[in-house]
Amino acid sequence: MELRRVVVTGLGALTPIGNTVEEYWNSLINGVSGAAPITYFDTTNFKTKFACEVKNFNVEDFIDRKEARKMDRYAQYALVATDEAVKDANFDFDTLDKDRVGVIWGSGIGGLETFQEEVMNFAAGNGTPKFNPFFIPKMIADIAGGHISIKYGFRGPNFTTVSACASSTNALIDAFNYIRLGHADVMVTGGSEAAVTIAGMGGFNAMHALSTRNDDPKTASRPMDKDREGFVLGEGAGALVIEEYEHAKARGAKIYCEIGGGGMSADAHHITAPHPEGLGARNVMINCLRDAGLKPTDVDGVNMHGTSTPLGDIAESKAIIEVFGDHAYTLNLNSTKSMTGHLLGAAGAIETIASILSIRHGIVPPTINHFTDDENIDPKLNFTFNKAQKRDMEVVMSNTFGFGGHNACVLVKKLEL
Repeated sequence: MELRRVVVTGLGALTPIGNTVEEYWNSLINGVSGAAPITYFDTTNFKTKFACEVKNFNVEDFIDRKEARKMDRYAQYALVATDEAVKDANFDFDTLDKDRVGVIWGSGIGGLETFQEEVMNFAAGNGTPKFNPFFIPKMIADIAGGHISIKYGFRGPNFTTVSACASSTNALIDAFNYIRLGHADVMVTGGSEAAVTIAGMGGFNAMHALSTRNDDPKTASRPMDKDREGFVLGEGAGALVIEEYEHAKARGAKIYCEIGGGGMSADAHHITAPHPEGLGARNVMINCLRDAGLKPTDVDGVNMHGTSTPLGDIAESKAIIEVFGDHAYTLNLNSTKSMTGHLLGAAGAIETIASILSIRHGIVPPTINHFTDDENIDPKLNFTFNKAQKRDMEVVMSNTFGFGGHNACVLVKKLEL
């Protein structure tokens, strides 16, 4: 069976550094940090008092107030980012076969704020279980994809992937495979997360996973820097419309790039820590290259998982050298989490968008907040520190790794006519 080609025809983003794709990209290439003191709740007793929140966002500008109240923030974010992506794809809905359009969404946690509020309200009451009737449909991790399908009438494959921080990359890979295997012509995919909550911050603090650099939040996310001490929690959504190439060409669609392949692997090592030698990270990149039918030397850049954790950055850097050999030193490596923070299940989507725009504009966003080299990370690698670099990008890889040892990697490339 000959696999069908898959291209990207629509993008949408709602991030801590921009509420549209254009705003997001401009902030990326200008090295803007989205970290700031938390506004959602009182952080007096929290070890970490900052995060990368979505800013200047009023849901009622996009969704009717009554409907918005039935949704957790993570689902609201999903609908807003998807609206931008679907408009960008510019479909003729009168001729679009909606039976052949599906939605595969990713979220690592789903409606955490909804769950938190309902349980806290119950605990503060008299023991009578007076739960909101929308509690369950607001909370469940698959409901964002359901809302997207309902809004547009997309009746193709519809489900949600949950693989912690790899969730939206897994969603994209699944959507890619459904199209190239012929099960759909168009897929809406991506991910959303809204874990900047009392439970989210408290839980990650208890694990010692977050930076506590409260005196200087904007420099707290510092991937590959010697003094990194944890990730910065982010929130938001990224959405992509992907499409079978001939279908897109027939309707005269704008095409951003082609999806070359996707890889998956497991560390099989620890519930939170990466394999110290980057074994799973190595395997997922090898699997991605094999799926795309490309050699390591074909790749120009890697948007790293690069969370700013002491162990993770070292393991991923080792894996890149092992996979790419001498070619690793010619790559542009970067971690856009230095600006957006870590969007957990939405990270893969917004970072794939950054990779796509790197190809489209010939610019590699920087890894900001680098001050001191880490002796455990090869200094000859080009991490695009502190300033964007111009480069003609043909092929870019995006890595995402999640708690539980889940690894996913997607490769995007310039369209070959």
